[in-house]
Amino acid sequence: MEVDVFIPCFIDQLYPETARSFIKVLEKAGCKVFYNPEQTCCGQPSFNSGYWKETRKLARKFITDFSSGRVIVAPSASCTGFIRNNYGKLFTDDARLLAEVKKLTPKVFEFTDFLVNHLNQIEFGAEFCHKVTFHDACSGLREYGIKDEPRILLGNVKGLELVEMENTNVCCGFGGTFSAKFHHISTAMTEQKVENALKTGADYIVSTEASCIMNIEAYIKKQKLPVKAIHLADILAANIKS
Repeated sequence: MEVDVFIPCFIDQLYPETARSFIKVLEKAGCKVFYNPEQTCCGQPSFNSGYWKETRKLARKFITDFSSGRVIVAPSASCTGFIRNNYGKLFTDDARLLAEVKKLTPKVFEFTDFLVNHLNQIEFGAEFCHKVTFHDACSGLREYGIKDEPRILLGNVKGLELVEMENTNVCCGFGGTFSAKFHHISTAMTEQKVENALKTGADYIVSTEASCIMNIEAYIKKQKLPVKAIHLADILAANIKS
């Protein structure tokens, strides 16, 4: 299958190795991957901050950048959920662009959903001999609707032990601009999330969302705690040769 890949801002700027892992896994799954270097932000940060005029410009660019007609896959439920659920709201007064959105959004998929439910690929020869716990990103659960898919994929990684933490579905405290506007509340939420992870004895906190990983990782490093944060794509790609 031919697919276009969308690399979200956080991954592009902070976790480029995760982008490479994501592409490796898609190729291992039998996909021919296309990457448009002209792509940029999907517009979610400006949309959530109320700047819909600016978001429309980014959305129009996204529609143009991904006009091939191929399936679009991204390692983020936050971005894919935003595109699926909110692009239509931006063009209610533009019939042409609204029609383009209606054609585009059914082709936009989050990584784990695409692998498990559309390609029926759940095993990639990965080996990761560590105890891990999984953090359900708010966007994954509530905006896109994934829960079992990441766990199915982790369950097929050799040597990996998955231990569920308490309140795995509770926000890690990032929430985009929330973490900047309500810093003290955000930090308390992150502390609670990491404490719940530590109780499991896990070596790693795994997520499908780079923004959550960034937030959790920053707290871990500041507090010098004995746990790490990692994207699921990096685990799945562990044994895939370049």
